[in-house]
Amino acid sequence: MAKFSGTRAHVYLAMLPVWIIVLVALVSSTVWTFVISLTNSKLLPVYKFNFFHQYELLLKQPAWQVAVSNLIVFGVLFIAICLVFGFVMAIMMDQRIRGEAFFRTVFLYPYAMSFVVTGLVWQWVLNPGFGIQAAVRGLGFENFTFDWIVQPDRAIYILVLAAVWQGSGLVMAILLAGLRGVDEDLWKATRIDGIAKWRVYTSIVLPIIAPMAATATVLLAVSVVKAYDLVVALTGGGPGNATEVPAKFVMENLFARQNVALANAGAIMMLVAVIAILVPMYYARRYMAQKAEV
Repeated sequence: MAKFSGTRAHVYLAMLPVWIIVLVALVSSTVWTFVISLTNSKLLPVYKFNFFHQYELLLKQPAWQVAVSNLIVFGVLFIAICLVFGFVMAIMMDQRIRGEAFFRTVFLYPYAMSFVVTGLVWQWVLNPGFGIQAAVRGLGFENFTFDWIVQPDRAIYILVLAAVWQGSGLVMAILLAGLRGVDEDLWKATRIDGIAKWRVYTSIVLPIIAPMAATATVLLAVSVVKAYDLVVALTGGGPGNATEVPAKFVMENLFARQNVALANAGAIMMLVAVIAILVPMYYARRYMAQKAEV
């Protein structure tokens, strides 16, 4: 018993530097951000409190409202399309096709790139001089245009397209691991019963790999909240503010407009939104895992 207690003490001692870093770098910075959001700081922090006045200003800002609505559209489409594409690709890979390792690498490779690189790649792809538009016109379709990136009502979908290109491979890898864990006897039983394959995947397999799908959803949701570098690299928030997102709003107010308190209020609002999304997902994942064990 003493040996066990000593082992646990060594584990806690080894984890102590990590906990110190978490407390100092994460918790303290979050608390400081919240405190500054309660002041009227501009260029530099000023500890003259006006409490929730910055949050009132933030919610009345048209730019913030546009950024939040853009994030909702981007997030819903990005997560939904990634999950569907990733699931389909995982099913394809699960058929033990020839060259599986090659295709897995090709599908997963975009995720190894940063969002900045993804944005630059899609800038080239969408460039009218040598991108998709030029390629199609080179085939003889002289009137073809693909200028969504400069259309205020369509630019947000270009962000979705670029993000899906990057993120769907991750979903494929996660769900493929789940598919490979499905008992072979289950497949044999469904074949004997003559159940259609699509019904097996949707009604039997999908509930089994639901915890993996939840993990993929959480990772995609984190990418949505952090969608700053993709926006800056691909559209710069334009045309106008058609692709503005909360992260870009915060960074602009923090550095360009020198409104520290308002930027910190926006950051806290983003944190609250993340917690409101991830906590129910966490408990739902635990519930599904417990249900699968039963």
